[in-house]
Amino acid sequence: MNAPASVETVSTAADKAKLALAGVLAVAAIAAFYLLGQKDLWLRVLALLGLLAAATVVFFVSEPGRQLIGFGRDSTREVRKVVWPTRKEAMQMTGYVFAFVVVMALFLWLSDKTLEWVLYDLVLGWKR
Repeated sequence: MNAPASVETVSTAADKAKLALAGVLAVAAIAAFYLLGQKDLWLRVLALLGLLAAATVVFFVSEPGRQLIGFGRDSTREVRKVVWPTRKEAMQMTGYVFAFVVVMALFLWLSDKTLEWVLYDLVLGWKR
């Protein structure tokens, strides 16, 4: 298997400007929603969604946005490789977990009652 070459990306001034613009647009979207408080709700929501969409587009054309898209593609490719258990296997494993929980609960209860009996009845002599 060939390991993909590690590539270090350098953040350019243009990418920093795009990220700053995306942040400004996101803040402007929220500000516009409240500044248009006297207008109809549909206009306020339209301004909010429009500016947020513009901020999203600006983010995704920057290098970090492209890296995020690449990460999403790689993640979905990896999820397709997963071998999921059958229903029978899932039910068996669930049964094993429940059985283990019951056994551990009994063990902890028995340990608690034994320590309680040793400390209170034998060591301290407190009778109930």
